[in-house]
Amino acid sequence: MPDLHRVLILGGGFAGLVAAQTLKRADVDITLLDKRNFHLFQPLLYQVATGSLSPAEIAAPIRAVFSHQKNVEVLLGEAVDIDPEAKKILLADGGVFPYDTLIIATGSQTSYYGNDQWRKNAPSLKSIEEATTMRHNLLYAFERAERAETEAEERAWLNFVIVGAGATGLELAGALAEIAHHTLKHDFRRIRPQEARIILMEGGPRVLSPYPEDLSAKAERLVKHLGVEVMLGAFVTNIDADGVSYKHGDISGTVPSRTVFWAGGVTTTPFARKVAERLSAETDRAGRFKVNPDLTLPNHPEIFVLGDLALSLDQKGNPLPGVAQVAIQGGRYAGKLVKARLAGRKLPRFKYFNKGDMAVIGRAAAVANIFGVHVSGFIAWCIWLFIHLIYIVEFQSRIIVLIQWGFLYLTFSRSARLITGELSSDPPTPRPRT
Repeated sequence: MPDLHRVLILGGGFAGLVAAQTLKRADVDITLLDKRNFHLFQPLLYQVATGSLSPAEIAAPIRAVFSHQKNVEVLLGEAVDIDPEAKKILLADGGVFPYDTLIIATGSQTSYYGNDQWRKNAPSLKSIEEATTMRHNLLYAFERAERAETEAEERAWLNFVIVGAGATGLELAGALAEIAHHTLKHDFRRIRPQEARIILMEGGPRVLSPYPEDLSAKAERLVKHLGVEVMLGAFVTNIDADGVSYKHGDISGTVPSRTVFWAGGVTTTPFARKVAERLSAETDRAGRFKVNPDLTLPNHPEIFVLGDLALSLDQKGNPLPGVAQVAIQGGRYAGKLVKARLAGRKLPRFKYFNKGDMAVIGRAAAVANIFGVHVSGFIAWCIWLFIHLIYIVEFQSRIIVLIQWGFLYLTFSRSARLITGELSSDPPTPRPRT
């Protein structure tokens, strides 16, 4: 009996999952490798960071997802190198996996634009570990402010700076404003959490720059209405334990802050850089692979690159954004193309069907571009809730998240307000009691 066609999928995100599911009835041998044993619903990571949800509610074990798909083997491992001549992938633990078709969907990592030293004082939001670190820093800031010895120290702990006014930055800012003004309003005896200063800092001329200008302006008004300060055209020059330095036009300034969150851009991973080196592949400044119209690499029709790592163009020649919908549709196309090739057929080029974009700012406040129709406010917020519930992988998690959101809407209570990890080794001197 001849060996089955070997499909090796790297990454259990949306692209990898959908590609494997599309090949469910194909006569192929699929191996799905990921360095984590779970699929993470990244669009809701900010809700873990702000205490609305627990990590398990937005993650699904990959083995459970494919427990009934017999042509898929799920394995834990991290790819670090590729041998394109032998068609093999090398793992960090020394494991070697051959392939006939390779699907690379390992995602991206946060870019600090060459200033990786800022990561220590400004965590980003790409993983569960980073989300829980962000939650720790957020809640710990109020605790330290409660014990501050001076007003200046208290103010530094109650100044929150978010760098980057894309969808993630707006979502964080809106959630932070709700926490300060409502969730923690009556929890402290010395400080007033509602006096927290939340600053959204963006180097560009507007928030949500990829969105239409009218939605961008609406989003800015919505987030300002929540009490968030928006600083546009402000370029960060330094981040340390004492705060953020920035340049705004010809003016330089500093915001004293002990709590800074990074919601900036993304860049490629070390594995992707190694693949580009081995294949002499062309990439853009962010390290994304310039792929063919069928999402394969030039001169390597057996290698697909999907999701955040792919620089794919739409019919007008514009780069596709690194969002879940692009990854899902790309994964589905790659799976269909593999099946077509095995059947001796061809498929037309990949065509992305843009269903729109949406971003939530706060309670009953969101903006959405749905099939070209611009919506904002409560209606956009309801659409956002519905869409995000649908794309959570496990049905049980959908029910739990829906219940949690219901309680949050009615009570402002956030059930996952846990400060995990080590506390600072230099606790402040308690403020004298009066």
